[in-house]
Amino acid sequence: MTSKLILLGAGKIGDAILNLLSHTGDYEITVADRDPQRLKYVEQAAFPHTRIVQADLSDKAAVTELIRGHQVTLSACPYFLTPIIAGAAREANSHYFDLTEDVESTRIVKQLAEGAHSAFVPQCGLAPGFISIVANDVAQRFDTLRDVSMRVGALPTFPNNALKYNLTWSTDGLINEYCNPCEAIVDGQLRETAALEEIEHFSLDGIDYEAFNTSGGLGTLCESLEGKVQNLNYKTVRYPGHRDIVKMLIRDLELGKIERRPILKDVLETSIPMTKQDVVLVFVSVVGMRAGRLEQESYAKKIYAQNVNGQLLSAIQLTTASGICAMVDLVVSGKLPQRGLVRQEQTKLSDFLSNRFGQYYAV
Repeated sequence: MTSKLILLGAGKIGDAILNLLSHTGDYEITVADRDPQRLKYVEQAAFPHTRIVQADLSDKAAVTELIRGHQVTLSACPYFLTPIIAGAAREANSHYFDLTEDVESTRIVKQLAEGAHSAFVPQCGLAPGFISIVANDVAQRFDTLRDVSMRVGALPTFPNNALKYNLTWSTDGLINEYCNPCEAIVDGQLRETAALEEIEHFSLDGIDYEAFNTSGGLGTLCESLEGKVQNLNYKTVRYPGHRDIVKMLIRDLELGKIERRPILKDVLETSIPMTKQDVVLVFVSVVGMRAGRLEQESYAKKIYAQNVNGQLLSAIQLTTASGICAMVDLVVSGKLPQRGLVRQEQTKLSDFLSNRFGQYYAV
């Protein structure tokens, strides 16, 4: 039996979500976007079991009517549309999923989830998303926790500019991560920390990296592990030198100010090309007591771009899209709660990796 699903947003990640879901035959998909060019691409790609609708996704009443009758709602829209779409999903009694890393938007989703008759599953994808599932899985194998460190990077395989970076996903989301406050647990206390700070350097497989604070990657893990861990933090991984240039743009040139972020977006999108030749790096390290001894356990993974159903998906497209698609599968199949807020860390890593979409993380 097929499930009726609506995807709001047909951009880079929306395209990958369509690729994965439409070829299963298990979902009857409606794709909505305000951009006719994006919808034209979807139409030309001829994704099976898919129809397109042009709509203003900032109009809550219109979005509610679009969602009505769909069992599942997926938002692949910019973070500032999250409250509108989540509110519409609640009114339409539709299971809600999004990819946002924005902390404030997620707080609104949590409020909407209270007393809801459908599941609200925010912050799916890679980070936030899969990284929380991994961190919680490793942490559960300890008697007590001291440190949980989470590191994720989406990096070009062949960096050749001063930033050693290519655009691989939402520029708005990237700027959000670089500018907004970060959450962490420091010495047992929940705190806000500054983005772009606490830089560290490490090597993996003979390659040098740097990592620094960015916003949103922890998802709800701070709340879940508060009182159980001494130190919990999330950092984004880049090639050495990237942080200093970004910090100059955001702090010294003040392009991180809310009113100047459109300038920063224009600079990045005009100057930094996109690429599908990328690698996603996932690294989790946990230190704690186990059987009376202080031990450390780590999880490290690299995922590369792949051809899926005849289409080349970048590593960040594949990991983000497969993350949210796996969560949809797990809710629809009844392996996760059917109403209220569902946190990423409520998912068993074994369930995720054995899922047909989650398996892309296991390759």
